Parts: sequence; structure tokens; C-alpha cells
Amino acid sequence: MSDENKQSKRRLPEWLKRRMGTGQTFNHTHHTLDTLGIETICTNADCPNRGDCWSRGTATVLILGNICTRNCKFCSVGHGKPLPPDATEPERVAQMAKEMGLKYLVITSVDRDDLADGGAEHFRDVILQCREIVPTLEFELLVPDFRDSQEESLEILKSALPFVFGHNVETVPSLYSTARPGGDYRRSLALLEKTKQSLPNTQTKSSLMLGLGEKDDELMGVLKDLRAIGCDRLALGQYLRPSKDSLEVVEYITPEKFDWWAEQAKELGFTWVQSSPFTRSSYHAEEK
Repeated sequence: MSDENKQSKRRLPEWLKRRMGTGQTFNHTHHTLDTLGIETICTNADCPNRGDCWSRGTATVLILGNICTRNCKFCSVGHGKPLPPDATEPERVAQMAKEMGLKYLVITSVDRDDLADGGAEHFRDVILQCREIVPTLEFELLVPDFRDSQEESLEILKSALPFVFGHNVETVPSLYSTARPGGDYRRSLALLEKTKQSLPNTQTKSSLMLGLGEKDDELMGVLKDLRAIGCDRLALGQYLRPSKDSLEVVEYITPEKFDWWAEQAKELGFTWVQSSPFTRSSYHAEEK
């Protein structure tokens, strides 16, 4: 590849340039999260939508700390040995939901392979505590793969229904060894399938990053796999390198191609689709 082509690949396209948030709502969101000591994926993953979401008064809560037991090469969240779950976190998240006047809350976590249930009890406790404070609050979970406890973790979560259940396959199988070495494509599919079998009235959701070098036929294969196990919702977004130690972007996918993928997904039967360069798992998740 010529130096000119390399430089062109690194140059951020106009459609991926976005201003940071400002304004009263953004500042209120920032102040509330900071005062209550709430971690978010917005900051830990250096999400480009932070300004937009915080200015709309939404944020994706990151529970169970900000140290992950895995080290995926697309992610900038720290990895290592995490601290035990914080017993005060459910109450603090509930207070955040109240102060921000939330109607819809997305909760995610780092991988916690050190916990027997992968963190399922803590997810449950956060939801139940929030419902005590804000009874009308709706929830979406974005969970890890519960590597050693899928059936047990789902059983624990049953007492916290209803919620949208999200787990991201992230990329196509051929790129797992490069981008997601701690994960397993079939294990991720199995979790989504078991959820649909165990919680048949629960909407399931998954998300993929594009631009890591996947081929169209590979991506189509993943979408068909997801539909074959009854996955209802899909989010497709552009991978953006969050740190110098993360994987480089192979390709910037055009907005028109994202629109095309949205049509393909709807034709396959997904009932809720977000597909755009800035789409992330929880971006506009509250939209019906």
C-alpha cells in the first residue's frame, strides 16, 4: 500500500466528525454521574456519542467496576484483576436514574470471569433497586457471555424481568482471534439462544462493529445466524480505534452502505434495526 493510501485510510471521513456536547442537560448529566461516582461505558470506551447522549440526558451505566478480566483488542476499557462488586452501586445507580429523570436505562458491565455467576446477581440487584426508586423505569441489559454459568445466570436474571436482553457478537467469526481472543462466537450465539428459550417473551439484541476487515458474505452469515436463534434487535456501527494500543481501522464504511445493511437486516426479519456509522449497542436504544 502506498503512503498516500495509508494516509487516506487514517484520515477520518467527514461523516465521522462530531462535536463534543455542551449545554445545561449535558452539564447536569456530567455532574450527576460524577457526584454519585457512576461509571459509564461512554467514558471508559471513549464513545464518540457521549456528547449527543449526555446532551439528551442519557448514559449507559457500566457496573461491576471498570477493570475487565479479558483484553479484547478493539476495546479501551482497562483489564486486570477487578475489585469485588460494590454493594453500594445498586443504590447509587437508582439515585442517578431518579435525579436524571430517566425512563429507559441501559446497563452493561465488564467481563467478570472471576465471579461464579459472571455478575448476574449484581445486574439483578441494580434493576430491582432502581425499580424501588423509579417504578416506571424500563431496562436494557448488555451482558458479557457468562462463560461458565449461562443457565445459572439466566435463572438469576429471571427475577428482574422485564428487560431487553443484549449480548454482542461484536464481529465475524474469522476475526475473533484478532479482535476478541477471550470470546467465542458459538458461545455468544448459545447465550442468545438460551435466553430466547428460557425467557421467550424477552426481546434479544446483538451488535457488530464494521470496518475491522470483515467481508460482506461473512457479515450476512452472522445476521442469518442471529435470526436463526430468534434474535430480535440488531445494531451495526463503525469501529473506531479508541486508543493507540487498539486495532487499527481497516475500512471506513459509508453511510449509504450502512443504510443498505439496515434494509438487509429488516428483510431477514429483525424487528428493530439501528445501522449507521455512529451506532453503538445502546445508541438510541430507548426508541421503539
